[in-house]
Amino acid sequence: MKKVNVELGSNSYEVRVGEEILERVGLWLREKEYPDKAVIITDNTVRKLYADVLGRSLQTADFKVTLLEVPAGEEQKSLETASGLYDRLTDAYVERTTPVLALGGGVIGDLAGFVAATYLRGLPLIQVPTTLLAMVDSSIGGKTAVDRGRLKNVIGMFYQPRLVVADIGTLSTLPKDELANGLAEVIKSAAIANDNLFRFLEINIDKARELHPEVVENMVLETARIKAEIVEKDEKEEGLRGILNYGHTVGHAIEAVSGFSLKHGQAVAIGMMAAAKISSLMGILEESEVARLEVLIRRAGLPVEMPELDKEKVMEAMQHDKKVRRDKIRFVLLKSIGDAFISDEVDPAMVREVLVGWS
Repeated sequence: MKKVNVELGSNSYEVRVGEEILERVGLWLREKEYPDKAVIITDNTVRKLYADVLGRSLQTADFKVTLLEVPAGEEQKSLETASGLYDRLTDAYVERTTPVLALGGGVIGDLAGFVAATYLRGLPLIQVPTTLLAMVDSSIGGKTAVDRGRLKNVIGMFYQPRLVVADIGTLSTLPKDELANGLAEVIKSAAIANDNLFRFLEINIDKARELHPEVVENMVLETARIKAEIVEKDEKEEGLRGILNYGHTVGHAIEAVSGFSLKHGQAVAIGMMAAAKISSLMGILEESEVARLEVLIRRAGLPVEMPELDKEKVMEAMQHDKKVRRDKIRFVLLKSIGDAFISDEVDPAMVREVLVGWS
């Protein structure tokens, strides 16, 4: 088991990465001296796979466990689902010192994080991600949110967890397309901040897709370290942290217009290619770097082409993005692999040119 520290003063915490570490969560929480109650929030798919293991770990450490289950799916990230969970927390006589464990992927992490952040003005949150996407992205950094209508993550807050436990053994039950979704965020992190990790992926992407333990552990650890270092410098996304949105400006819009039929990682992959093409059109990024990114995204099993969607609706959705400032859409662009920056000077006509004239 290896660790990455997220240094945020009184909000600091560890990201622990390894195999078969779910069994140790109860002991780790007991070391933090939480009282005798704990709540697991998960979905019906993950419950069948890992709730028993995590529950036994907590019970062995003398926690009284309440298991709260919701259906799987992005549509559960809603105020309605959160309201139902508040009622069930009340029924369980949860106290302000009761840890909430978010067991699952990004949807559960966001939803349970939002609930933990808002119930009784804040319960201790433990992120227990079971997907690669959640391990390297959503479980770290304290973003919690629910969706509203067709807009993703528009109601939420920053609320840091007390601990993140990434058991890479849980990735063995992931469908191939879900693993690819996580690889999109790994590629994104390398593209914006670490050419060494990008080269590591170019060499080892096939082993990563085959879940070679050493490769996966190193990949998750290094990606978590990138995010931790950025979050430490800009916890509330007032500047630098915005580069973590590389590929998300177009990606979130595509997700919304598709009615979320397109998975997050797939949308981000397309968004990364769109931003790279814009960077190239602006004369900032070499074509060879665009090609390098495209090859790796393809090898990860992700799309690189714009889907058949109404391009004007995609443009409209981008106007609702949280990253819009003074009516200007902010893009994360690349100078080179491993070097990103934020710009609000992208001409909308250029965005349309990329979306409509995709080749």
